[in-house]
Amino acid sequence: MLNRDRAGAICGGAARNTTGQESTMSDMDIVSAVHSWLAERLEPLRYQLWFGPKTRLSISAGTLIVESATQFAQDWLRVHYRKQLETAYREVLGRDAEMEFRVNAELANLESASSANCRGRKEHCESGARPVSPSHSRSPNHVAYSSAPHTRAPTAKLFDASLVSVTKPIDLVSHSNGIAGSHSTLAPANPFAPAESVARRKFATLDSFVSNTASQLSLAAAKMVAERPGSLTPLVFHGPSGCGKTHLLEGIWSAARAQHRGANIVYLSAEQFTTYFLEALRGSGLPSFRRKHRSVDLLIVDDLQFFAGKRATLVEVLHTIDSLLREGKQLVFSSDRTPTELHQLGPELMTRLAGGMVCRLESPDLQLRQGLVHEFARRLNVEVSQDIVELIATRVTTGAREISGAFNRIHATGRMLSKAISYELAVEALAGMQQPSARAVRLVDIERAVCGVFGLPGESLQSSQRTKNVSAPRMLAMWLARKHTRAGLNEIGQYFGRRSHSTVISAHKRVADWMTNQSELDLADRRCQIDEAIRRVEDQLRVG
Repeated sequence: MLNRDRAGAICGGAARNTTGQESTMSDMDIVSAVHSWLAERLEPLRYQLWFGPKTRLSISAGTLIVESATQFAQDWLRVHYRKQLETAYREVLGRDAEMEFRVNAELANLESASSANCRGRKEHCESGARPVSPSHSRSPNHVAYSSAPHTRAPTAKLFDASLVSVTKPIDLVSHSNGIAGSHSTLAPANPFAPAESVARRKFATLDSFVSNTASQLSLAAAKMVAERPGSLTPLVFHGPSGCGKTHLLEGIWSAARAQHRGANIVYLSAEQFTTYFLEALRGSGLPSFRRKHRSVDLLIVDDLQFFAGKRATLVEVLHTIDSLLREGKQLVFSSDRTPTELHQLGPELMTRLAGGMVCRLESPDLQLRQGLVHEFARRLNVEVSQDIVELIATRVTTGAREISGAFNRIHATGRMLSKAISYELAVEALAGMQQPSARAVRLVDIERAVCGVFGLPGESLQSSQRTKNVSAPRMLAMWLARKHTRAGLNEIGQYFGRRSHSTVISAHKRVADWMTNQSELDLADRRCQIDEAIRRVEDQLRVG
């Protein structure tokens, strides 16, 4: 480590030795002194990361040359460590430094000193502190980055800013493994167990998607996008929970990965996009984050509604979409409602989503639920009779996940009792299964949903206003209150502006006439038929 008195005595490249005679410092001495100055003042991990074997300092004609393995490392050193290098040089030589930053690709092939020491002392590594590798950490659920399909994901590069956290260096390993995995699970594996012992859920495929007449368009769009990315962009699937949105997104990822080897494909949830963006923002890794997500061939984002109200992330999402659309790249999203109903995303993002292909998915009907039971039986290689299929499809009326859970319960009961699956066994297994009750709808929920769809202030339906833009939504709210709640006529009338029960009856008849005549209403964003207005309000009630 450099002695500060010695550094202060050095001037113009000369220093005094113990005998008092001047001796000129060699270039090697200057570089060594600069390294010592940096090592004394920087945290050990930070010094090793940015001034280790993959960064080379040298002197040429009085100029300090800083060589890095990558362009990114060069930029990082110039922005974040130039002042420290100048100060070190000034303290060593007593004058300001002329500096030059270069990229030296040969440095990328050098192995870190720590890795070399670890291999040279294998016994110490096995018994002591073990370097963390990709097999010892797990990535968040549903995140898939693929640029070389069917191969093990590489370890993150040393100078990837979105992965580097100077304040939390341990995150470097966990995050790098997290975004590189192809199929992954949320819970971390036992750190003492080998990676191969952890079962990973495979992504769904388009071939296993069970469709009916209502979902055939969505399936066709998914296949078209997987075969010809960029043909329908952006593609948006929307619908209630359990209707197959995530299945289609995973199926697109699987099919595109198989058909376009080497393509840069990214699948992640909106929550994960937000998390990685905020981590990059705090760690000054925005350039790397943007390169990673704006240089893809296919970007798939699940649960788009999660972005609502997150202003900084929405700006980043908007610029990412614009960048990919300019390049003709494929974007695929899913949401629990239509793009036009995602008001909190902002008009700019809403119009971009609506400018592509928007496909609605409905909750599974009886026919589709029976098809799902057959599919789950096929996956488990179990034969079931039609009466059992009809029993499950009739008992479980929510979504695909609940149907899968019911069938798994019947299958496990048969295995436990060592019996073949019969109708009686299925009835017995489902008898102990509590069906999730639907969320109780309150008058305030209906008021909030109607006001949201029609773009009205929250207190409008309880006011005395009788203009058409308020009275029509109020009548619809009363009709929905009779349909979805157990509130009496008087209670409904009192809630919506202290009106009489006869007013509620009149409103109910009026809405029924609208439905018979397929009348149109003015919503917040456009004019549509009464059936569409009711569907949109009920979707809001379902989402909550």
